[in-house]
Amino acid sequence: MNTPDWIPIAPEGELTERGAGIRFDMSLRMPRGPEAVTGFVVRHRGVVHGWVNQCRHVAVELDWVPGQFFDSAGDYLLCSVHGAAYAPDTGICVSGPCVRDRLLPVPIEIREGVIGWISRGNLLPPITTTNRHD
Repeated sequence: MNTPDWIPIAPEGELTERGAGIRFDMSLRMPRGPEAVTGFVVRHRGVVHGWVNQCRHVAVELDWVPGQFFDSAGDYLLCSVHGAAYAPDTGICVSGPCVRDRLLPVPIEIREGVIGWISRGNLLPPITTTNRHD
């Protein structure tokens, strides 16, 4: 399947340090075909990090309110269901039921002030009626 390499998410200025994350649609290549999921980006220590929005303990979205990923101190990304805490820069679970496991990273590039993600490997563009494979 011919997919675009870089998929824009949002202007870089919309992402604040340890503030609300920005969600985006994507899909994961699975044995039975692509699965629709969301990804997200956050800014931590001046760097934009991208992750698949799925807890490694149970495949549920992390944000308890859309875009709210950080704990109250802005130090860790928290799972809305079991409270697993992930380091925002490495995606490693530092506490909770999935300690030492890691969020699935999404490669991020900023081009001309726009944050975008790179579609490659098992990370695919969002499923649409034109690229869906049943």
